[in-house]
Amino acid sequence: MPPRTKSAPRSLRHAHSLPARGETITSPENRWLKTFRAALRRPGPPDDGWVGIEGPRLVAEALRSGLEISALLVSPSGERHLEAIGSSSFSGLQILRTTDRLFSGVAGTETPQGVAALVRPRPATFDDLLRGGVPLVVVLVSVQDPGNVGTILRSAEAFGSTGIVVARGSAYPWAPKTLRASAGSALRLPILAGIAAPVVLAQLRIAGLKLFAATLHDLPSSAALSPESADLRGPAALLVGSEGSGLPPEIERSADHLLRIPVAAPVESLNAAIAASVLLYEAARQRGLRV
Repeated sequence: MPPRTKSAPRSLRHAHSLPARGETITSPENRWLKTFRAALRRPGPPDDGWVGIEGPRLVAEALRSGLEISALLVSPSGERHLEAIGSSSFSGLQILRTTDRLFSGVAGTETPQGVAALVRPRPATFDDLLRGGVPLVVVLVSVQDPGNVGTILRSAEAFGSTGIVVARGSAYPWAPKTLRASAGSALRLPILAGIAAPVVLAQLRIAGLKLFAATLHDLPSSAALSPESADLRGPAALLVGSEGSGLPPEIERSADHLLRIPVAAPVESLNAAIAASVLLYEAARQRGLRV
């Protein structure tokens, strides 16, 4: 266990509404601070399964979702956020306190809010992707920008996707930047990550889902459908590729239908997150989305 201090400095004494549990950290070499620094800046999957989340919004969502939390780190500027969440939410949690300066040294954002946690994302199975009505699964293939992956997760939840597959070669869905871009959706949606795309597509086809691949190629209407002309009301999987080159040719060939989003100007291509959001909205519209 890391060393404990005998008493907290005056600036670190916490509000009475919060439990006096854990330790006060005053050294940048503390083991907990090193763990948080790695978790809040790590772009890929951790060895131990714990991911870092930062900010009151994500911490509150992790608590609401009942995720397993290893520890909570808070600085004086973050105390007010914990009070707003409510002291009852922190029952049984290990709460670590440190200075604003040391917190800034481990944070992954430019303007830290003084609250972070180590959480374990809820594991999902393939069957989880198919629950919740008519399946609508998004499959990301080589989408490498974490901001795009996070935005797609957010749109997927907003438009009723039943689950996400982040295939091997895409950005880690629980990386700090991805989590922030998802606005908490990455903590709520069923997500399968790190699986080879061909394996997932074979499973989806066996489960009865039609595969719709977003293509960048300017193909005739006989080869590629516009989103509104495709029938997305049944069990479906939307395949979205990388920001620059789209889906690999073998993935496009394996799809039941190619989808081409019409544009009014000759732009090079749509951002992957925008393209996925357009397709998700059209699927939701066909499935009876009400505004």
